[in-house]
Amino acid sequence: MLNITGSRRKQSRSVELNITPLIDMVFILLIFFMVTTSFVKETGIDINRPSATTAAGKQKANIMIGLTKDGRIFMDKREVDVRTIRAHVERDLAENPESQVIIIADRESVTGLVISIMDSCRLAGAKNVSLAASLSNG
Repeated sequence: MLNITGSRRKQSRSVELNITPLIDMVFILLIFFMVTTSFVKETGIDINRPSATTAAGKQKANIMIGLTKDGRIFMDKREVDVRTIRAHVERDLAENPESQVIIIADRESVTGLVISIMDSCRLAGAKNVSLAASLSNG
C-alpha cells in the first residue's frame, strides 16, 4: 500500500499463539498416565524373608500380605486378623481380578499360619498365591 509520499507502509499483524490444543494434549497425557500407573502396595512392616536359590521375581504383585515371626498379619500397612483375610482379598480382587497374592512371611513365622493365609486367599478366588523369598547367592 502506498501512502501520499509514495513510500510503502508496513502492515503490522499481531501473531497469536493458540495454546488450547497443547493444554488439551497435556491433560490427556496426564489422565493416561494416572490410569495406567500401577501403584505398589506394601505390607507396612519390615520382614526378615527366608532365602531361596530358586526365587523368581513377580511383575504383578498387587496384593501383599505380611506375616511377622510373632504371628501378626499386615495388609495395606495395617494389622488384620487371620479371619478377615478372605474378605480383604475378595475386595482387592473385585477391584482388580488379575491381581496376584504375595505372602511375605518371616523366616521364623509359624508354618500353620502361613497355610491358613494361603487357604483364605484361594477361597477368596485368588488364582496365583506365592510366598516371597530373598534370592540367595549359593
